[in-house]
Amino acid sequence: MSQGRTIIIVLVTLVIGFAGGFVLRPVIAPLSQTAVAVSPAPAAPQPTAARGTQYFAANIDEARQIVAACRDGSVRGDEYANAEQAVIEADSRDRFKRFTGN
Repeated sequence: MSQGRTIIIVLVTLVIGFAGGFVLRPVIAPLSQTAVAVSPAPAAPQPTAARGTQYFAANIDEARQIVAACRDGSVRGDEYANAEQAVIEADSRDRFKRFTGN
């Protein structure tokens, strides 16, 4: 008996909560604010897309050049981060191979 009463109380509470949410929605988030929040902002076109970590993993020498150029201050952004990640992974693979004797 008490389990049935608990289920009914939970269901009534959920119905009241959802109804309250639908009623208060225009007050909480007016329609003009909702339209702005839902519509995506236009993305600014990027002149060149940054090359990914996989590209730099395949071209490790170029990745090392990008990392060196960043230290000089000529390269910034995602491309540097991707090149640096590829260099770190390549160096760690080499260290692991030397450690295990392969």
